[in-house]
Amino acid sequence: TIALISCQHVETLEKDRGNPVYLGLNEHKLMCAKVGEQPALQPKEQDIMDLYDEPKPVKLFLFYHIQSGRSSTFESVAFPGWFIAVSSEGGCPVILTQELGLADTTDFELNTLS
Repeated sequence: TIALISCQHVETLEKDRGNPVYLGLNEHKLMCAKVGEQPALQPKEQDIMDLYDEPKPVKLFLFYHIQSGRSSTFESVAFPGWFIAVSSEGGCPVILTQELGLADTTDFELNTLS
């Protein structure tokens, strides 16, 4: 289960890039951090609502949610051009990639829970 929480400080971010959201995966929130030469996803234990209540956007934890029909992609705010993907090679199942729609799945269909 993924939680999407909108950023309340959209005026401080780039316009027309998508809806800036914080992502939570189960009890973790997802952040992007530089590991070696490239960014990687890292889960952090903390209530995702803590980010929502921050006085300014916390870019390492923000993603631009881009919707096209029923498909959604998530681009890192801190690392433009890097997208959340599900790896086709196994190992770490959720990764960041710069290759939209190639080897890894970058388009997701979201279903809401009532």
